Amino acid sequence: MKELSKEGLFVGTLLTPIIPFITDSEENIRNVIRLSYENGAKFVFSMGGVTLRENQREYFYEQLDKIFPKIKEKYIKTYGNNYFCYPLNKNLNKIFKEECEKYGLLYKMNDIVKAYKKEIKQEEQLTFI
Repeated sequence: MKELSKEGLFVGTLLTPIIPFITDSEENIRNVIRLSYENGAKFVFSMGGVTLRENQREYFYEQLDKIFPKIKEKYIKTYGNNYFCYPLNKNLNKIFKEECEKYGLLYKMNDIVKAYKKEIKQEEQLTFI
């Protein structure tokens, strides 16, 4: 990211998904945003939690059992068969916004798109003769 940013590319971080019980800590959110800034990001965008369709849910739970034993039970108890699984820490969104603003990073998609379009140099349209 740092090298691409140095070359003038519009770069940023997609902080998604935020995985409940795994990547949903305040420390993780702060670190990702800080590191994005330190490496030349113009934005950090997040859509929140995990979405789990039936087949996805089975695979996700299998992987949780392998990598993070006992977390599957937390998912089942907390989310049941819900499609959307958002982090329980409602303060994360506030921290996300505050940290992005602290570092001057865009975080709303409309603002990101506007800034990106503004940086694109409009070349003269080529014509075929």
